[in-house]
Amino acid sequence: MTQHKADQTEAVAAPHLEVIPLGGMGEIGKNITAYRFEDEIMIVDAGLAFPESHQMGIDLIIPRIDYLQQNAGLIKGMILTHGHEDHIGSLPYVLPRLPRIPVYGAGLTLGLVREKLSEFGIKDGDVDLREIGLTDKIRIGTHFQVEFIRMTHSIPDNAGYILTTPAGVVLHTGDFKLDEEPSDGKLSDLARIEQAGKDGVLLLLSDSTNAERPGRTASEADVARSLETLIAGIKGRVFMTTFASNVHRIQNVINIAHRQSRRVVMEGRSMLKYAQVSQQLGYMELPEPFLTNDEVGGLQDQQVLYVCTGSQGQPMSVLSRLAFGNHAKIALRRGDSVILSSNPIPGNEEAVNLVINRLYEIGVDVYYPHLQGARLRARQPGRTRHDPEPRAAQVFLPWHGEPRHQINHARLAQTLPRPPKRTLIAKNGDVIRLSQDEFKVTGTVPAGAVYVDGLGVGDIGDDVLLDRVNMSQEGILIMTAVLHPTPHVEIVSRGFVRANRELDGQIRKVALEAIEQGLREKKRLEDVRDDMYGAVRRFVRKVTGRNPVLIPLLVD
Repeated sequence: MTQHKADQTEAVAAPHLEVIPLGGMGEIGKNITAYRFEDEIMIVDAGLAFPESHQMGIDLIIPRIDYLQQNAGLIKGMILTHGHEDHIGSLPYVLPRLPRIPVYGAGLTLGLVREKLSEFGIKDGDVDLREIGLTDKIRIGTHFQVEFIRMTHSIPDNAGYILTTPAGVVLHTGDFKLDEEPSDGKLSDLARIEQAGKDGVLLLLSDSTNAERPGRTASEADVARSLETLIAGIKGRVFMTTFASNVHRIQNVINIAHRQSRRVVMEGRSMLKYAQVSQQLGYMELPEPFLTNDEVGGLQDQQVLYVCTGSQGQPMSVLSRLAFGNHAKIALRRGDSVILSSNPIPGNEEAVNLVINRLYEIGVDVYYPHLQGARLRARQPGRTRHDPEPRAAQVFLPWHGEPRHQINHARLAQTLPRPPKRTLIAKNGDVIRLSQDEFKVTGTVPAGAVYVDGLGVGDIGDDVLLDRVNMSQEGILIMTAVLHPTPHVEIVSRGFVRANRELDGQIRKVALEAIEQGLREKKRLEDVRDDMYGAVRRFVRKVTGRNPVLIPLLVD
């Protein structure tokens, strides 16, 4: 008897890539993305975010990298798109917690990284930094080929990239501003993006920050012309603030000052740091050396221009200290002019408005975007109806923005003649499975925020922040009950009510009654303390309508 084998055709699953945003998805800041194919991981960027008003006492926010630490042996390398803090700011915290991997970036980007790492005592020999050009192709591991693409932005050496994997091609725009007159004359390489679309792009990731704003982004050249017209008409001292990393803007202001016969004083630690690194690497040229504030005494007011930090209303920035009269060497006065050449980052509007109002109260002339129009700054990044061909991709992942930005970007993509076949709105921690047949979230990994407070990293959680908010809103009430020889209660409060002997006496009475009853019933001391806490909390809420943070202490 002859047996014949039936022909069996087994369906072979298409190779798939996992895209895992660990930061920067559904938010602005702390950008970090992992790509995983089989047993290899590649990382893009490692940024930070700045705290919002309710995150009291927090200095910085960095991404949670549990997934990378758990899979440390699979990481083959990291690429950096550009030198903004929201893309490189967490490197001093992230790199020491990962294996020594190659980190690729352009010249200015790595210059800023080295400066940042040195502040944390991390030496060049401790990390593997590798400089690339903005048209270079590199291979990371076995499965990842990265081709860098020049994209204009507010900082030089900004890159998007084309990532070629066995699962397909990913085009990531990075941050960008489609500027037709960039200060350095280096345009975005839209021709390479167009060619990539023709060759076939499976997934497009594109920055969504301004997706809800119609119109075109002002060119940096337009901004420079408007600034020069404004500065030329000012008779007194000029104080100009923008992002310290906006090297093109600062270079233009330096050139304007020179043409207007003004000497430039650079004020602010981050401003000086960016300027120093940019000069050393040839990205900034000075027609005349910067002056210090001590060197301007012999100059007339119309011969001085200060470039300073504080565009986001940061409390310790130069502009904030000037606005509130806390600067050690400089005082604003009538006749001075302050130019804010940037828009507030979402969440910073209140802080910026506070500074602007204070400047008005001093009597200086204040120029800012809402008053003077968009040409004092260019929206960053510049997107809306000028995205680089999202129609060329099969699927689309709006990235770098809050949910409203992502969703409006998705809607914008659907208005194109050839919209993507599918768009996904992702969150940090989503594991996005990508192949020729699939584009979906298949799971999640740990992601979120790690708070940096002073020297502490990760030792502050949301519960502590909630306590800080409660203390700021309701105050704190500390009750110390001494049990021997005779039970009595002492009270200390801060931020609760003005000194009030009658109320303090009532609170002591309520606390003492709860203690004495617990002692009569021979309860455990922990239970006696809890009884005192509950009784006082109910009483205070009833007579004051407030809920201060209560701290009960028992001394036996």
